[in-house]
Amino acid sequence: MGQYIAPLRDMQFVMHELLHVEDELKQLPAHAEIDADIINQVLEEGGKFTSQVLFPLNHSGDREGCHYDKETRSVTTPKGFKEAYKQYVEAGWPALSCDPEFGGQGLPLVMNNSFYEMLNSSNQAWTMYPGLSHGAYECIHAHGTPEQQALYLPKLVAGEWTGTMCLTESHCGTDLGLLRTKAEPQADGSYHITGSKIFISAGEQDITSNIIHLVLARLPDAPQGSKGISLFIVPKFLPNADGTLGARNPITCGAIEEKMGIHGNSTCQMNLDGATGWLIGEPHKGLNAMFVFMNAARLGVGMQGLGLTEVAYQNALVYAKDRIQMRSLSGVKAPDKPADPIIVHPDVRRMLLTAKAYAEGGRAFCSYVALQLDKELNHPDEEVSKEAADEVALLTPIIKAFITDNAWIATSECMQVYGGHGFIAEWGMEQYVRDARINMIYEGTNTIQSLDLLGRKILMDNGAKLRKFGEKIQAFVEDNGSNEAMSEFIEPLADIAVKVQKLTMEIGMKAFQNKDEVGAAAVPYLRVVGHMVYAYFFAQMAKIALEKQDSGDKFYVSKLATARFYFAKLLPETAMLIRQARAGSASLMALDADLF
Repeated sequence: MGQYIAPLRDMQFVMHELLHVEDELKQLPAHAEIDADIINQVLEEGGKFTSQVLFPLNHSGDREGCHYDKETRSVTTPKGFKEAYKQYVEAGWPALSCDPEFGGQGLPLVMNNSFYEMLNSSNQAWTMYPGLSHGAYECIHAHGTPEQQALYLPKLVAGEWTGTMCLTESHCGTDLGLLRTKAEPQADGSYHITGSKIFISAGEQDITSNIIHLVLARLPDAPQGSKGISLFIVPKFLPNADGTLGARNPITCGAIEEKMGIHGNSTCQMNLDGATGWLIGEPHKGLNAMFVFMNAARLGVGMQGLGLTEVAYQNALVYAKDRIQMRSLSGVKAPDKPADPIIVHPDVRRMLLTAKAYAEGGRAFCSYVALQLDKELNHPDEEVSKEAADEVALLTPIIKAFITDNAWIATSECMQVYGGHGFIAEWGMEQYVRDARINMIYEGTNTIQSLDLLGRKILMDNGAKLRKFGEKIQAFVEDNGSNEAMSEFIEPLADIAVKVQKLTMEIGMKAFQNKDEVGAAAVPYLRVVGHMVYAYFFAQMAKIALEKQDSGDKFYVSKLATARFYFAKLLPETAMLIRQARAGSASLMALDADLF
């Protein structure tokens, strides 16, 4: 079913030529010994594993799905998933970026991030089993007691156990302040937890011996709303002090959801009937502790969108070069054939270049943010660490929402390249569209991400974080403004940066009078800012490509053409989006609910 080849050349371009990752890591004591050879070797091995082991299971896993046994309340994953996970563990992939204190390899997140792009390109549904474990690891690593860390982290790092996050309930959705799951304290310091959770990815499976659920629940004295939520570790099997498995905990799967996509992953309804759990962090501060998990998941979902964009593009490109249909409008291009390959047609090229640009822009953006995460966690200068943390906070909702929106666009365009064949399951393209759709919904819908960006990350600090990022753009514009060859990139970049600044001020002023103005503007606003970020990275990539376009390496010719397409065909979307954001809330809120 199609193909997937890890885009190693572009990953290496981003790492070594755009971001100069090796030089950046030398400033971080934990990663100072990492060089380009190590980075390339890890990426190459990751490419082999994902293309040879995981990709062949993607289509079959989607067609087979997961199976639920009502009698045992157990889930069987699709054929081959368990064996692939065993190979994943034996190769040491779960430990890649984890703390060596708990058995990890201690490699930088920017490398792990690229590996996860490959995983998601090759098989998003499978990747969600180990992927959520990283969030559980980060949460326990940040907020667990030393005893909890010693018991759970080595097993998660080794891949022996996986993790989940049990957040929402049927009546909650994103509003977790409404949750009803209860936690009753016990004399031994544990808690008995009772309630029901829904939409729990990988909540039950047959690939590992234990599952560590992180569960949000309320203590008896909890205040109402989100300020009354606590976080608990609730394992499927209660571990003994030596890490061996003890009694089965009464947290069980009541059903698996029938879904539009990601069929190979078990999305579970989980029931807790007095299940034993242990508090993580402080009482009533569970949402704060869970944000470590949620932010990791949001970055991970952005990588899901990027992975699907890349694999859809690769397969659509192969098809467009092979499929013959009609003649080119400007004259015959394949006289030896009865028709021309469809890649000669302008609109087919538009669809392909849309996916190509969104993949390459997303790769540069995600790698940059992962590098900032490495700085936040490891830089010895507290000021540098703080600045990196602020930038990660600003950019995380953009990664989650902008990249997944773009993946929906890109996978749809790539399916369109196939014409009627794209709608047929045997070609595999319609699966990418179905799988891409969930990424816009879970881990906080893209509307929630937009509200977070505009309301919390920007307006709440009067735009301080955004201004700092804008200063980087302004410095790049000033450094390259006199370079005539760069004018086609610098001028639109400078223009969108100014427009973002003005739009932000305008919305902020309106919000003083009416908070609904934020809700009305947030979604188009995030896309405007997302395009500004992409324009910044594409301008940097174009500069490198301009300098090397005559080197004989056609990679730079392609990179330059993609950058030109982005500025000519995709960035102009911002004109419409700015008008939408400025249109305000009046037309949205004027109609009484009973008149809809």
